[in-house]
Amino acid sequence: MVLLVAVSFPPAVHGQERSHTVQAGETFYSISQIYGIEVDELMRHNGFTDPTRLQLGQRLRIPAVMVERTYIDYRVVWGDTFYALARRYSLTEREIREANNLSNNYVLREGDRLRIPIPGSTPLVTTVAPAPVISPVGVSQPRPLETRALNSDVRWPIVAREINYMTGRTRGVMIAGAISEPVISLTRGTVISVGPYRGFGRVAIVQVDGGYYYVYAGCESISVKEGDRVYPGTEIGRLGIDMVTALPQLFFMVFQSGVPVDPANAPRT
Repeated sequence: MVLLVAVSFPPAVHGQERSHTVQAGETFYSISQIYGIEVDELMRHNGFTDPTRLQLGQRLRIPAVMVERTYIDYRVVWGDTFYALARRYSLTEREIREANNLSNNYVLREGDRLRIPIPGSTPLVTTVAPAPVISPVGVSQPRPLETRALNSDVRWPIVAREINYMTGRTRGVMIAGAISEPVISLTRGTVISVGPYRGFGRVAIVQVDGGYYYVYAGCESISVKEGDRVYPGTEIGRLGIDMVTALPQLFFMVFQSGVPVDPANAPRT
């Protein structure tokens, strides 16, 4: 599961054309995202008009561009493999190993910290930000909470019945709702991570302009996938039952450049 948040490294300027050998599962889209170029430009540069003609082992010419890579700070959980992570993030195993200076013989261990390249992510920050952690919780572990009065002028991802602020390591709000009600995106942005996370049900993370990351957690199901563009009103998923309280609760967190933001004050456009 992603720990948040994206960090960037200095741009690498390539003054001459490079090549890329197509790996299993790669598409023109995934390759274009790796190098920060448009799909149409990549196809045109290699004489393709039909994207389905791409074949395993083909060598593509990559136009000379300035490449600036952004990474997600990721903590390995039990069951993770290089293969599974590569598929999840539309990368190759080689890219993940090279980004972390790991040999082909290295086997992932629970708790390892990885840098996962985000193909073509924008906007890019110019400094390395500390990575706030969505701390896993046990099924019976209470959460430190502070109840606050509902403000009818604030729009939330669900119909809020009660708001509790989490005051422990994980900062954000718990919003009481109704089982299976839609969880709605508050902004436009790009889904960069989808999956289950211990203690928080199913989680979707949306990257938003301005260095923001919106975390929608506590879903019983997710309606979007990684790479999807979402807009205000897009259904992210359906609300589930919190294993600690046994009630339908949405965990909603917002970060900007790695720093928690009061979700009530975060942009909603």
